[in-house]
Parts: sequence; structure tokens; C-alpha cells
Amino acid sequence: MANNIMGIIYTGERDQQLRELTAKRAVAAMPICARYRLIDFPLSSMTASGIRNIGIILQRNYNSLMDHLGSGKEWDLHGKSSGLVLLPPFTTSENIGLYAGFLDALRSNLQYMRRSKQKYVVVTDTHMLYTERYDEMVEAHVRSGADITLLYSSDPSMRKSGFGRYLEVREDGEVTGLEVDPQTPRLPVTYMECFCLEREKLIEMVDTAVSRGQYHLTRDVLMNAIYSHTMKVHGFECRSKVWHIDSVQSYFDCSMDLLSPETRKKLFPADRPILTKLRDEMPTQHRKDAHVTNSLIADGCIIEGTVENCILFRGVHIEAGAVVRNSIIMQDGYVNSGAELDNCILDKQTVVRSRTRLIAPRTYPIVIAKNMTV
Repeated sequence: MANNIMGIIYTGERDQQLRELTAKRAVAAMPICARYRLIDFPLSSMTASGIRNIGIILQRNYNSLMDHLGSGKEWDLHGKSSGLVLLPPFTTSENIGLYAGFLDALRSNLQYMRRSKQKYVVVTDTHMLYTERYDEMVEAHVRSGADITLLYSSDPSMRKSGFGRYLEVREDGEVTGLEVDPQTPRLPVTYMECFCLEREKLIEMVDTAVSRGQYHLTRDVLMNAIYSHTMKVHGFECRSKVWHIDSVQSYFDCSMDLLSPETRKKLFPADRPILTKLRDEMPTQHRKDAHVTNSLIADGCIIEGTVENCILFRGVHIEAGAVVRNSIIMQDGYVNSGAELDNCILDKQTVVRSRTRLIAPRTYPIVIAKNMTV
């Protein structure tokens, strides 16, 4: 079955609420858990499910994402006949260079889908963090006889006022209700904006919708299919822990959750490793007066001060006398002696001067943009 499935990953444009963190990068390129990017998780889930033909639909701010993905070598997707295909937006008489939405992005890449030979396709967005066996999802889809199968989570923490897509799923798996961005979610489970169906059916569905002036996949296509019964829609429950990365606060909370070993086990299954781009570094150095507790620290760091409940990415330097608590410091950050940080997010290559104090409540972390000195 797995060799008859292709994958499409949409890198999305929902970056406004992530503020400075996505000013120069796509949501899919967001660093997470000391050494990974968000896109590593759906991409690794697909390769672990045996999917060898994967298209990445790029939207905006995708330079760092392209650099991270490269040829797909780290995911063993650099073969001649199949592998990783990058699909950036392009300008034509019909295309202005940016997609109007998920549906328009799929329409603009129908040529890629027509060239592919697999019978089934798994399509997913990248603003949710989880791992899944997509081959099992497709197998359940085939058994059900559905036209399309939607991935959903039953986790009540996913429900948010005024935002999200929610489903009603019967015991036999059929989806009978869908609501989009309700102020008060009434339906019980959260749609994760990931689905599977036959490749030819997807091509037909997208072409028909766009020819009718429809550009919103969930509102225009799925909602109409469910309530008019024009398609048989089924649900498949995601069994892993899921985080919705749609704001600075959700990103910070997710990162702090991942400091727990038990929580990390839910995201990093032992039989399906999460792969990422390699960067050869020296091992992290813990100098004489370093004090480190409950933290995730990548390679290449130099720790001379105090680090508590933190996530440090590659190449971070914490000088002696500096105190960093409950914070995220991305690649090549530098915290000088005497500085104190608490509940902060520092983007790549930021410098904190000596005796600087940045202290915020857990509910509103301070964000320092890339390449800034404070």
C-alpha cells in the first residue's frame, strides 16, 4: 500500500499571530525542540509510512525552508525517479505569485499531481505538531469506502474560541458535521487539516471547485460535501499528542511541554525517528561554574552560567554569571555575563548584553527578533 501513496505538504501562510518569529520564515520552518523544524514531523511521518514521492508547496518567506530541506537527502528522498519535490509559487497569466489559499495552491500544482503515478494522496498543512502513520490512515480510508478521509484529534485542549475546524464523527466513522472558526465550538473533535483520498479524485475535486470560483477548501468544498451528501466523508483519529502552533503563546507552551520526558515520548516514537538537517558541531561544553537543570540543549553550545527549564538550539553561548530560566534561545544566540532572562524567546543570532534583565509572565513571553542586540 505505502508505495502507492504520494504526499503533499502545504507550508501555509498563517503567520500573523507568530509575529516576529515568522517575519522572515514560513511557519513550516519554525525551529522546535532544540534542533528540529515543524516540517520535519509531517515529512518524517510520511517517509516512515513508506511514502517516497512528496511535494512541498511553498507560499512565502521560504528561503530558509528551502535551505533546510535541500535535496531531501536527510529523509532519503533524493532519488532519480521519486523523492522530494519543491513547489514554489510562480507567476503566470492566472497566477500572481501568491496562492489565494490551500485550494488555489493545489490547483496551481495540478501538473505535479497529474505526473505522479501513485493511486492515493495524503495532503497536510504544517501548523500542527504531531506524528502519525499515514499508511494506516490510507488503509482505513480504503476499507471504509469513503471518498475522502479527514484526520482529527479528540484532545479537548485543541478547542479554541473563535478559531479552528471542528467535526462531528459517528461511531461508524462517517463525518456528519463541520464548523469553521466558531466563537463557541459545538462539535466534539478537531479537524487537523490533513486528509487522504484517491489522487484522481483530488484532481477532479480541485479543478471543479476552482472553476466555480471557490478557493477555500474547508468552507467551500468539505462543508458542502458533508451537508449536501455529495461525497462520503470519513474521519480517522490521530492517536499521538497534538499541538496547534498558531500563536507565540501556543509555540511557547508547546516548547515548555516538551521539556517533559514523558511528553517527548509521545512526539518521538521509538520505532519512527524524526529526521532533520544535519549540522556537524562540537559537543556542548558545560564549563566549571555551569548549572543546568531540566533543559534541552543541542550540540555546539557553551554553558558557563545558570540554565533552568530552557531550550537551547545549536551554538548558543551562556556566559558565566548569566541566568536564563523558562526560555527558548535559538541558534547561535549569545547571553553575556550578568544578564537575566525569564519567559523569553530569542530568535537566531540574537545578543543579550551584560546586566540586561528581560523578565515576563508565562502568559506573555518576550520575543526578540532575529539578529537583534538588546
